[in-house]
Amino acid sequence: MGKQNWRVSIFGAGYVGAVSAGCLAKDGFKVVAVDPDQYKVKCISEGHSPIYEPGLADLIETGVENGLLTATSDYIAAINETDISFCCPGTPSREDGSLDTSYVKLVCEQIGVALRDKSEFHMVVMRSTILPGTVEDVVIPALEGASGKKVGVDFGLAYYPEFLREGTAIADYYSPGAIVFGQYEGDEKTVQALHDLCASVEVKPHVIPIRSAEIVKYTNNCWHAVKISFANEIGNLCKSVGIDSHVVMDVVCADTRLNISRAYMKPGFAYGGSCLPKDLRALRHFGKMQNVSTPVLDATVEANQYQLERAFRLVNRSGAKKIGLLGLTFKSDTDDLRESPLVLLAERLMGKGYELSIYDSNVSVNDHGGRNYISHLASFMRSSPEEVVSESEAIVVGINGQGTKDALKGAREGVKVIDLVRIPVEMPSGVHYEGLVW
Repeated sequence: MGKQNWRVSIFGAGYVGAVSAGCLAKDGFKVVAVDPDQYKVKCISEGHSPIYEPGLADLIETGVENGLLTATSDYIAAINETDISFCCPGTPSREDGSLDTSYVKLVCEQIGVALRDKSEFHMVVMRSTILPGTVEDVVIPALEGASGKKVGVDFGLAYYPEFLREGTAIADYYSPGAIVFGQYEGDEKTVQALHDLCASVEVKPHVIPIRSAEIVKYTNNCWHAVKISFANEIGNLCKSVGIDSHVVMDVVCADTRLNISRAYMKPGFAYGGSCLPKDLRALRHFGKMQNVSTPVLDATVEANQYQLERAFRLVNRSGAKKIGLLGLTFKSDTDDLRESPLVLLAERLMGKGYELSIYDSNVSVNDHGGRNYISHLASFMRSSPEEVVSESEAIVVGINGQGTKDALKGAREGVKVIDLVRIPVEMPSGVHYEGLVW
């Protein structure tokens, strides 16, 4: 079936559903909006938008006039008349903050009922904002239970999270920062249909597992919230001493190499070194002196300490007593040990009675008065990464480098490797590998 022939039913004519319906109709696809609310059905049927969004009323009016957009409350007819369904019901918060997926479940059950008697292969695409595991725990059981059919065999399934901002939704639809398709294992047909439906958008979609796609939307929105709160916190500090915070943040945002970039955005071990810990302490103290609260900065310190705790727990859980550390400086390609989280980890392991072996090519075994020597850890230093690997029952990888990669290839069977940096090397057979946050 050619891409111009896909017929789409959209369950939920609210914000996401109405915008999706208008844009898909604009792109030439036949669209049926499905909603139990007769007001929304009447609005769309008469060529009006059920919500206010700049430009949407024109899209809906044109789509209805061209015969490409209709609306109904008859979900069985809508399924029978279309090839693919977008599920866009709301997912509000409950009083305790948990996600209410009852509308998602209801819509999936309705689709499942309609699929029971449909012989053609139908594709179901979730668009609601849902937490990881919702497709697996709610969507699939509801669809399979109501239809009597098997996902990936009798019907298709994917997750296509939306990234639409109110007020600029149509512009965001056609010029998104990213497009994400969460693929159900082996279901190429549904993903290909989504490629066809998004052909007018000049952004290459990221095709990733469904559980990863489910958390992407939350990651984006929480990151936006953190940025807003961070900027406001800096604004509060600046105002307390008469500084124009917009001038400051304009300069911060002008740095697209480190500040507004991919830099520092890969999950891993704790930060350290001579700058970040010291400057955080100084600015938090400055806030106290000015009687300005700094909860974002305070939480940053707490989050860093938590990463150190996670690393220690992984070592402790390994059951090993002889621990090797590959790396000691606060990051690769430096000899700076100041406030290195690897030093803090080594000291904690030492204090808990673990037998340590440590190698770092930039750390000195002998005291020559430099900054790359720590007397109380000097006796644990080894002359090569291979020596550390040969002595250890568990190996903590804290520094990336070719020497580390080569040494790990010689790890013996039964050794546990705890990776804090995601070193790109395939482990030998029988070696138990675990990453800190992957």
